[in-house]
Amino acid sequence: MKKTCSAFYLLMLCLFCCKKPYNPPVIASTNSYLVVEGIINSGNDSTSIKLSKTVNLNSAITLNPLLGATVTVESDQHNSYQLIDFRNNGTYASPALNLVATQKYRLNINTPDGHHYLSDYVAVKNTPPIDSIGYTIKDGAAQLYLNTHDPSNNTRYYRWDYREDWIFHAKYRSEYMLNTATSTIVPRPLSQQIYYCYANDLSSHLLLNSTAKLVKDVVYQTPLTNVPLNSEKLELTYSIYVKQYALTPDAYQFYLNMQKNTEQLGSIFDAQPSQLAGNIHNVTNPNEPVVGYISVTNSQSKIFYLTSAIVPLGTNPTYPYNCEQDTALYRNKQGYNDVQNVLIDQPITDLPTDALFTPMGVIYGFLYSSIDCTDCTLRGTLQKPPFWK
Repeated sequence: MKKTCSAFYLLMLCLFCCKKPYNPPVIASTNSYLVVEGIINSGNDSTSIKLSKTVNLNSAITLNPLLGATVTVESDQHNSYQLIDFRNNGTYASPALNLVATQKYRLNINTPDGHHYLSDYVAVKNTPPIDSIGYTIKDGAAQLYLNTHDPSNNTRYYRWDYREDWIFHAKYRSEYMLNTATSTIVPRPLSQQIYYCYANDLSSHLLLNSTAKLVKDVVYQTPLTNVPLNSEKLELTYSIYVKQYALTPDAYQFYLNMQKNTEQLGSIFDAQPSQLAGNIHNVTNPNEPVVGYISVTNSQSKIFYLTSAIVPLGTNPTYPYNCEQDTALYRNKQGYNDVQNVLIDQPITDLPTDALFTPMGVIYGFLYSSIDCTDCTLRGTLQKPPFWK
């Protein structure tokens, strides 16, 4: 028995004493590579190219935009179009370029540190329109999908991104507010409404599809996203604005590899990481990798709306906070009575009669709740999206 215990303790000692932290050199690498995101839009939509630099895995910085670069679109016929970082956030843009479909185009980037980058010349790829967007109710969610096709059978490779917008309301409606100048509670004016708000979100996954193995170039019910039926997004009205892009086979393969590297790793059955070979090169230092792929195509878009009518009866939205109401007494001559940093809700109507009058003046009762539960602007905006119907 003693020998068994000794062997056990020795094994445990080895397990805990032999552990050493693993810090691969890549974590503390001093290299920072250029990342290029976006497309050259050949149609009547704007062109937007986002430039940033990679950061180390152990860095506290997650966003590293590249500012002060000179970015131009060039054609093989020596025409050029400059992109401007209007918001000084690393996103270089231009209004509609309306490029000539018979020419090829590339991106020319000069960075403040003296590096020069060029993408390969790429032919213009035409994107067909989106046929329709629809949904099915399954597994407690609205599963949105898209249909499209190319009658000429020339597209074959597709990519999508989208923006979601929805209107929601706070848990409780605030009908009154504190006037800090006079320390009195007054009705909330319409100009300071904080019950209904709008919120939005952008797609965070790569959405790809290919019909290369099909006889006809038809995409049928390709998944876009799932919206749980108890989500605030479906509390009132929800919209999804989808953009569609045609890809070349090389561009599709680049995005497919990126999808596998970023979204399908983590188990022994997933694809192994692979090198992302794009079509952008550092002319100054050809050995330096550049992350990104530049395509030249027009975009096609479509918007789709859902309302709370699709939500089954009895399905209540799940709020991101716990909300409760409580009562507070307020004397009109003494100001806000020991309730700070909260919003006033509706007047209490069931106070005992003898509590309504005191020598200090009239006492009013109110329901109140936390600001999280009564102010929708903490999670949204009062500004309606320009396309909202």
